[in-house]
Amino acid sequence: MVLRTGLSAVSAALLAMNRQLEVRDVLQTIVRSARDLLDAEYAALGVPDDRGGFAQFVVDGVSDEEWKAIGPLPRQHGILAAMLQQGTPQRLADVRQDPRFEGWPAAHPEMSDFLGMPIADGDEVLGALFLANKRCDKPAGGCAFTEEDEALLRILAEHAAIALTNARLHERGRELTIAGERARIAHELHDAVAQKLFSLRLTAQAAAALVDRDPDRAKAELHQVAGLAAEAADELRAAVVELRPAALEDDGLVATLRTQIQVLDRAHSAAVTFDCQGVRALPAAQEEALLRVAQEALHNALRHSAASRVGVALTRRDGDVVLRVTDNGSGFDPIAVRRAGRHLGLVSMRDRASGVGGALTVVSEPGKGTVIEMEVPGE
Repeated sequence: MVLRTGLSAVSAALLAMNRQLEVRDVLQTIVRSARDLLDAEYAALGVPDDRGGFAQFVVDGVSDEEWKAIGPLPRQHGILAAMLQQGTPQRLADVRQDPRFEGWPAAHPEMSDFLGMPIADGDEVLGALFLANKRCDKPAGGCAFTEEDEALLRILAEHAAIALTNARLHERGRELTIAGERARIAHELHDAVAQKLFSLRLTAQAAAALVDRDPDRAKAELHQVAGLAAEAADELRAAVVELRPAALEDDGLVATLRTQIQVLDRAHSAAVTFDCQGVRALPAAQEEALLRVAQEALHNALRHSAASRVGVALTRRDGDVVLRVTDNGSGFDPIAVRRAGRHLGLVSMRDRASGVGGALTVVSEPGKGTVIEMEVPGE
């Protein structure tokens, strides 16, 4: 009957542990459940680090004031170290009399009866869980914690390992999601906003050059600057909330590309042309990827290649859609660029292409211009 009651309490403890997803919450639930289950005055759980200390150490039964007075986290020594290194449970009548006991700080509460259990996932010891001072009459010369207590704590520890592993996986997944989101925003900022600001700078330079000899044209260019600034703000907001580029929502890929290329052609000394054959509306993800790759390729050609001609073409090939950006600029050695670490643009473009099931091809060599081609599946 006592064992059945204990198992019911274990079941309740397991349910409480598995409701938690944060590692710290899981640790606290384990410690609190163990202390309540075995009616102990104190409970603690230490998760070791790789420097001889503890990455986390959670206690129950000690007030915040008492915990602060105790001082720094304990090191991996004595009985705690034995549990972590040997992976064996410890049940002691008086922890202070054990030859491995190395003392504790002056403010540390007095403990005698001790029951410790490693929390292990296979051969890996994830932590050490221990209880002290069972609230019952202590048998003469023996430990107040019984063999039944040890069996119950072993069950709790086995399931605690599962709950702790799940919580760690959850946190790792969240970290990867955050890292992916940061990478996405970095790509968006590099691919879209940087290109727009580049166009804005070129247009402003053109306006400054015209202000004396052709005020009317300068005024028109300044209106274009205001429009580009507004578009850049829209692109920034879109990057943050993962919306499609602003112009795509209203105009679609072909019209958006045509407008942006007209702006670049006016603002830059190079002749920038656009040709579209047989391409109309595409799925939203494909349109955005194609636009971003076109923007990146244009940015590279106009800023780095000293090209006098840059051409952008959208065509059909065997049912697929092909974006082709060519320039007659200085070209580059793709291998040398990759080794030098100057490859964010190329990596970004390849990511864009693969993200919609497409492929990216880059053909270039010094003195012979560059061809960047992206092909995506047709409808």
